[in-house]
Amino acid sequence: MSGSALAQQGPAAPQRARLQDPTSPVPPAPSPTPPPAPSPAPAPGSPVPDSLVPAPQEDDAQPPPEPLAPAPEESPAEAPSAPPSLSPLEGTLFPSPAADSESLKRQGDERPDARRQGGSVTLDEIFAEDWWSHARPIFEFHGYFRTRAHLFYNFALGRRDDPANALYAQPPDNQYTSIVNDMGGNTVGPILCTSDESDAAVSPNGLRPCQNKTQAGANLRFRLNPELHVSDNVRVLSQIDILDNVVFGSTPEGYALSPFQDGGYQVLERGGYLPNGYLDATQTTPTSGVNSLQDSISVKRAWAEYTTPLGEARFGRMPHHWGLGMLFNSGDGHDDDVQSTVDRLMVATGIKLIDLTIAGMWDFPHEGPTTGVPIAGSEQYDRAELDDVSQYGLMILRSKSPELTKLELARGNLVFNTGLYVLRRDQALANDLSGSAGANVPGASTSVTYARRGMSMWVPDLWLQLLYKKLRVEAEIAAILGSVESTEIASNETDFTAGNDSSKRKLRQYGFAFELQQKLVEDRLRLNFKTGWASGDGDAFDPNSAGNLIPGRAEQQVNDDTISTFRFHPSYRVDAILNRYILQRIQGTYYFNPSLEYDFSRQPNGQRIGGGINAVWTRASEAVQTPGHSEDLGLELGGSLYFQSKDGAVNDDPTRMGGFFAQLQYAVLFPLDGMGYQALPRQNLGLDTSAAQMLRLYLGVFF
Repeated sequence: MSGSALAQQGPAAPQRARLQDPTSPVPPAPSPTPPPAPSPAPAPGSPVPDSLVPAPQEDDAQPPPEPLAPAPEESPAEAPSAPPSLSPLEGTLFPSPAADSESLKRQGDERPDARRQGGSVTLDEIFAEDWWSHARPIFEFHGYFRTRAHLFYNFALGRRDDPANALYAQPPDNQYTSIVNDMGGNTVGPILCTSDESDAAVSPNGLRPCQNKTQAGANLRFRLNPELHVSDNVRVLSQIDILDNVVFGSTPEGYALSPFQDGGYQVLERGGYLPNGYLDATQTTPTSGVNSLQDSISVKRAWAEYTTPLGEARFGRMPHHWGLGMLFNSGDGHDDDVQSTVDRLMVATGIKLIDLTIAGMWDFPHEGPTTGVPIAGSEQYDRAELDDVSQYGLMILRSKSPELTKLELARGNLVFNTGLYVLRRDQALANDLSGSAGANVPGASTSVTYARRGMSMWVPDLWLQLLYKKLRVEAEIAAILGSVESTEIASNETDFTAGNDSSKRKLRQYGFAFELQQKLVEDRLRLNFKTGWASGDGDAFDPNSAGNLIPGRAEQQVNDDTISTFRFHPSYRVDAILNRYILQRIQGTYYFNPSLEYDFSRQPNGQRIGGGINAVWTRASEAVQTPGHSEDLGLELGGSLYFQSKDGAVNDDPTRMGGFFAQLQYAVLFPLDGMGYQALPRQNLGLDTSAAQMLRLYLGVFF
């Protein structure tokens, strides 16, 4: 449901205002019955069909008929009633129905009229300001408010890895002995619990090692998507998050941070009236660098769209989504956390007759250090050009509109949509050294540490969709192809030699996602199947880590000249534990995911009650990248119950969520050999893994 500050007068308002202004505070005098009004003129720039140009009528030249009732008698000396006096600010800062009414009447009298002139109105007689000068902008709010409570049990899978190299670290209040280099390592965790809190053996100080495999809590987000519609073809859109994923109980009144001299933050020692956490009585506003790593209000996106008969232009910081969202995902789903956002200038045009769209874009993924005069709010600019990551894209899309798609499917016809999205990315030099002087600090030192990067890549992404009646088949295939001369972040000026291929790496990464959905029983039953594959790297192995499926480690541990681990976007999900939390995304793996959903009860107004079951079998593309050097990673089973209320105006659309929504979700992961230990430590130390479980409650309001 959208909350709109509607326009006082729309594009068609001038014709209505000439007859009667319903917003005027003064009732109009009885008006004579007018002749039939001609069809309204088209918007500027659009062709004028012959059917919209009224033919001259004989009655047009006749004066209007006299009113049926005589006008009230007035005294000859009495002046006509004047319009109500207007405040100097009315019609400027604030909407004024009275002022708009008078102005629109004058505007209607001045506009070319075929009835008065005895001919048709041509395009050169219609001006944009005739239609839009009194159209108030429409301001809409969309978005959602959500709260997610969760309980995670044994997400470390019973592994006793060192916290620095763990796939999923043990809770810090769980005491255990880590395994390092196939042998017992350090003791991790507190020994501060009593017999009521732990069953472990008593330590010399009379306390016991704490035992805890559970993590529980909740978080919230209030997302606003304001839309300013200046006119039918001009709008400005944005996205603002308030308390973005703020954890319940965080930022209490006695909690504060202080920056380290070498970067990062440390927690300040408590004092004053709140020397201990149990004395905190209220939550304070999250402020970046003070008591949080982010502010309470975060503006994520802002961009504009301008539509013309020739095409559309978009510019600003906007969502970046393509196909199934396997590689570029806007992250706008109700349970999403990670987004693809791009700074972009884009123009698009097409041939509507064959549903073809062609778009070109110029992106700004990374500009390096920026600077400006040391005055708050002053213009900042990019300091250098060779360290920019330049990106250009081309999109060719053939896709029917939703309205035509529904029509074709209702007729039993096949609908086929497809598109190709290609990006080109380059970078010569890089300033990736953390803490380098002058990086993004106005007025700071001009010293910048550069490294040779020499990166160039192509990213082709093909999307296919087949629709037939209640069947949907969809696929996305993508690749990252290119090379990078060096991945060093420190200066390599002295040891880098042009033409030396010893440090050069090829980029050869491939990904594939496939989805199938069949709707049955009046769309109440939905049968789904998903599968996909992300290429791995057989030479990306670090013997000191639990495995190279850890995000960010595989590409830094390459032992050959190719980087080939492909990573899906984190917001493309198929399960609730393994790929979402432990691996943090689908990467270097392939999976098989059957599932179904069924609405036990569903009303035409959008209210529904239902449930679903889900199963996911995940395997590694390269066994050497797994902790146990085995392809089988895990089998996950899950189920959910959900309720959606009838509140709101968007929940009657099956493709959108509106009103109140609640979901209870449970999942269990059975780790297989790939997530376990290799043969030697398993035999010598008697190590094994155990199942992980998750319980989640989702509460949301959508509008």
